[in-house]
Amino acid sequence: MTIRILQVDAFTDTPFSGNPAAVAFLASSPPGPDGDAAAGPSDTDRYDDGFLQALAAEMNLSETAFPLPRPDGDWDLRWFTPGAEVDLCGHATLATAHVLFELGLVGDDVVTFHTRSGPLICHRQGDAIMMDFPAAPATPCGPVAGLVEALGATVVDQGQAFDLIAQLESAEAVASLTPDLGALAQIDTRAVVVTAAGDIDRGPANFVSRVFAPRVGIPEDPVTGSAHCITGPWWAERLGRSEFQAHQVSARGGRLGVAINGDRVELTGQAVTVLDGTFLA
Repeated sequence: MTIRILQVDAFTDTPFSGNPAAVAFLASSPPGPDGDAAAGPSDTDRYDDGFLQALAAEMNLSETAFPLPRPDGDWDLRWFTPGAEVDLCGHATLATAHVLFELGLVGDDVVTFHTRSGPLICHRQGDAIMMDFPAAPATPCGPVAGLVEALGATVVDQGQAFDLIAQLESAEAVASLTPDLGALAQIDTRAVVVTAAGDIDRGPANFVSRVFAPRVGIPEDPVTGSAHCITGPWWAERLGRSEFQAHQVSARGGRLGVAINGDRVELTGQAVTVLDGTFLA
């Protein structure tokens, strides 16, 4: 069997930055890069979850996305890290929408994905894509055992959504963080989102963040769309505004627009395809 896989740098318009994701077409694959139709089954029954997990581990990126077309014109979408399936992933959704638009696999400027987190709608807006995601306001929580020691930094506030969020004193504190990843992996949460107001280079961003998820096989995620479902409402409450420019200050780095719309968060970013090939299995 052959599977067409594209690698996309998300939340950037420049290769070698942003967050790389793989987009793997398991069925009804588009033609391969040489123009020939990709061989493959008519459905995903031959691809069990163990295979999907093994392929994600083989890709060794923070996320591999598996889109599957539906009869109604929408797409089913699943995401796997090298170690586990996840309920929500922003950058791999952006990468998938980018690929579908780029290859002409959707008929207009809107595509709907059906996921474990419900329907996710992506709108093409010129060179960018806006994704409509569920907001995930964090519930205030008391000090989490081992968090301050694992981060090696002062935590001024914290809360829990599907990830743990920790607010630090400054953007510079977030950027210079060197956490103990082994200790972070012992904390019972998918990921730890570290954030602060401002920007490290005094640019246009209203807040910065970094995301560490060693518990699911990702030491640090370069740019994390889903984390902004938490940080968006977090900073809306603290800064008294509903629209932001956000900067994830990992080594690769990435920027995105964040807008709060009721119980939804609109995330806007760009993406660039850097690799297009065929997986032989």
